[in-house]
Amino acid sequence: MRRIFLALILGAAIISCNEQQDKGKFTVTGDLKNAGDQKVYLEQLFFSEQAPEVLDTAEIKNGKFTISGTATEEGFYRLRLEKMDGGYLFINDDKSIAFNGDAKDMTLKGASFNTPANKELMGFLTDLQSQREKFTTTANRIKELELHKENDSALNVEKQNIAGIEKDANNFILKTVNSAKSPVVALFALGYSQTADTALLNKSVPALADRFPQHSGVASMIARFKQMQAQQQQKAQQTGAVQIGKPAPEFTLNDTEGKPFSLSQLRGKYVLIDFWASWCGPCRGENPNVVAAYQKYKNKNFTILGVSLDDDKAAWLKAIKDDKLDWKHVSDLQKWSSMTVPLYGLEGIPYNVLVDPQGNVVATELRGQALENKLAMVLK
Repeated sequence: MRRIFLALILGAAIISCNEQQDKGKFTVTGDLKNAGDQKVYLEQLFFSEQAPEVLDTAEIKNGKFTISGTATEEGFYRLRLEKMDGGYLFINDDKSIAFNGDAKDMTLKGASFNTPANKELMGFLTDLQSQREKFTTTANRIKELELHKENDSALNVEKQNIAGIEKDANNFILKTVNSAKSPVVALFALGYSQTADTALLNKSVPALADRFPQHSGVASMIARFKQMQAQQQQKAQQTGAVQIGKPAPEFTLNDTEGKPFSLSQLRGKYVLIDFWASWCGPCRGENPNVVAAYQKYKNKNFTILGVSLDDDKAAWLKAIKDDKLDWKHVSDLQKWSSMTVPLYGLEGIPYNVLVDPQGNVVATELRGQALENKLAMVLK
């Protein structure tokens, strides 16, 4: 539901890592148990739609093999077996790389490459997998509680839990982007940052140039990132979507009692225009964060205007009550045909716009900790 598609950015970055220049050779010496005698392929991977490129082929004999490739700098690669699905991901951060694995164990712990970048990559993937498992477990609990429509207090607790898990995951991903010693690990982590705070990404991405000034993949990624930002700004201007520093588009919709209510009626306060819907799982998961922000800042010239993309009034009203959304709500009950969709250039929800007392846009897409940080900044 995010509008920054970092997979495309990473595609440009990784492709550039291995341009035809004075190439440096790297060799992988493998010891793979339970694989039998078969071929192994060394493939260069791309984060775009480009298919993997085979660089070398070797025969596994008694679990042993040696395979080589060439590159100008660190890139992303895979060892793929002829007779098995999947493969082993690695970074070419050394001329000589030792690989050990067990073909019967395709988990993250079933193989290892002995170089610093690969250990860093494995640490990132292991922690990320743990967070994903927590998220999945909590999401399943939420579905079960919603299915039985019992114990609203337990449901709210789980929604708060899943919002916290998502916040922790985003913080972990951005921390990796900002601190990884390997440029490829930083680029790889960046590919998981679709739900991270855009304002933080705008700082993290350009900063990579200072940390890895000689890495052409990083340079290409930054150039692509800036290009996409410019394209999004141009699209926003063409579609009438909101722009930072510009007036928030005025609208009037019916409130929960069927009475017309306009955004301008809240002029003089900081207003978070929160686009959501009762049927939107991520919206419901984010609601505890919004509630916490409201409770903390509602007495500091701040309020929220909920704008729902529901088409079922009963479901809309129930969600407001269940999630304890104690602020003004409006909707034309037209789902994606709502007049606010083209007016605000909506492409997905949850989505929000923070407006200052003069009615100008301060920020957009504030989720989790990003919302708390921005409100703490403007509501001093």
